[in-house]
Amino acid sequence: MTHPPVPQRRIGQSELTSSVFALGSWHIYDRMHFEDSVKMVRTAIDRGITLFDVGVYAAPGSPPAFTDVLFSAIIRAAGVARDEYLLSEKLWLEGWDDSTGFRSQLDGALFRVGAEHADLVVLGDLRRDDVALRDIVTNLAELQRDGLIRAWGVNNWSASNVQALLDIAATEGLPGPAMAQLKYSVSRRSIPDGAPFAKLWDQGLSMQASDVMEGGYLAGKIATDREVGRDPGGIRERIIIDVPAFVTLAEELGATPAQLAIAFTLTHPATANTLFGASSVAQLEANLGSLELLDRVGAAELRARVEPFWADRGLVDPEGP
Repeated sequence: MTHPPVPQRRIGQSELTSSVFALGSWHIYDRMHFEDSVKMVRTAIDRGITLFDVGVYAAPGSPPAFTDVLFSAIIRAAGVARDEYLLSEKLWLEGWDDSTGFRSQLDGALFRVGAEHADLVVLGDLRRDDVALRDIVTNLAELQRDGLIRAWGVNNWSASNVQALLDIAATEGLPGPAMAQLKYSVSRRSIPDGAPFAKLWDQGLSMQASDVMEGGYLAGKIATDREVGRDPGGIRERIIIDVPAFVTLAEELGATPAQLAIAFTLTHPATANTLFGASSVAQLEANLGSLELLDRVGAAELRARVEPFWADRGLVDPEGP
């Protein structure tokens, strides 16, 4: 069966154009049989997915993670050339070096993944106040000038801090953030749909929707033993309570809950891509069915139908963290 390729969208004001889906790792490859992961990545490439996030989440003192190392072997075994995909890495302010900035951290990440450059880097949560934003912008510009990155973005930063980055970049004549990775789902909408970020979308910033299935709950599960991200607003219990009704709505629309959750994220005009993980070819193919759902139902109707599941309305500051 022939499938239409996954659509492409530009990432902010950068030179990058990626598939509307980004395949994330979140240490998934650590838990898969190697042969299965090769088949899944090969299928993703064949279906038109071009963006792969292999950022490692491993705190100091925790067990080592090998997802990015495995990805380097997976991509070779799948017969995928470097110019056939975009590589996204995570950089952490916790690892900022006063003399080299992010460079040594990036060098290590690229060594682990077996690549000479990252197409996109995403800065992790802003948990330090002793690093000047101007230093961040200039350091990333140096990395871009040296061919180590092509564009950059931030993960769950406040709208005011993102605006500050954009202002510094404009003043200095340097590349600013092209993308903000934000929690965005039928349940968590207050920040991406709020007025502060709307001003940033109007300036050409793009969004990467993440945590779109709330660790599996919005895929129809009422329990999970998987690690789930932070719970801004303390709404997770409300999300779990809503699961049966959300499953019913998905069935009414002729879709799976995961397809409905993913399709919703693509209705936001600022969404450049939606980040999700998959652990099998079957799961990947099922998730891609969200495109058919969106095309069949339409963005306006879909947003209206999921409105009752907006759980963080009025509970989370739309300015962000």
